[in-house]
Amino acid sequence: MTVRCEACGRLDQWPQPELGCACGAVLRIPVRPVSATAPPAGHSPDVHPGSPRATTSLRAPAHIPLPPTAAPARPSFHPVTIRTARDAVTAAALYLRWLGYRDIVQPEDRSTSGIDLRAPGLVAQVDPTTRHTSLRAVECLWLNGLSASSASVFFSLAGYTPDARCRADDLGIPLFVMDLTGTPQPVNGPADELVVRGA
Repeated sequence: MTVRCEACGRLDQWPQPELGCACGAVLRIPVRPVSATAPPAGHSPDVHPGSPRATTSLRAPAHIPLPPTAAPARPSFHPVTIRTARDAVTAAALYLRWLGYRDIVQPEDRSTSGIDLRAPGLVAQVDPTTRHTSLRAVECLWLNGLSASSASVFFSLAGYTPDARCRADDLGIPLFVMDLTGTPQPVNGPADELVVRGA
């Protein structure tokens, strides 16, 4: 649908049900069920109250389907109870798979890198100890991800030291804390973003 903003004159394709113009106008196109009748001739989309008025050169469609690239909704995550360090790694692997990562493997020789899980474009570390994860551990994971040209994700049972959390925020590393039910919880902004967008 081509729309001209009366506030700034911008003429562009706005296919989304609600989209804001660079000048601050918010265009809202009413979306009707497929069975609903078509809107009357000359019908214009609504404009958000308090924003400059925008008009359309075409009628709004009766139905706007999701774009073909829209990701399907994820099912509920089914955790695994954590009793051992190996259970913690398994829970992290299941969670990463739930986020959309595929081909997750556990490296045979963890002692040299400290990496517990790998997937295409991803390295992940799991700290199953009762101590808060340190700044050094977060930075080592980041360096491993950097050398592998991969994103880094950290899981911890006991949480993180304040300087580790600050550094992870600076580096954009998602941090998760797991409880004994095996359910990871995001503890910083990058983790929240990863949960929303998935792999």
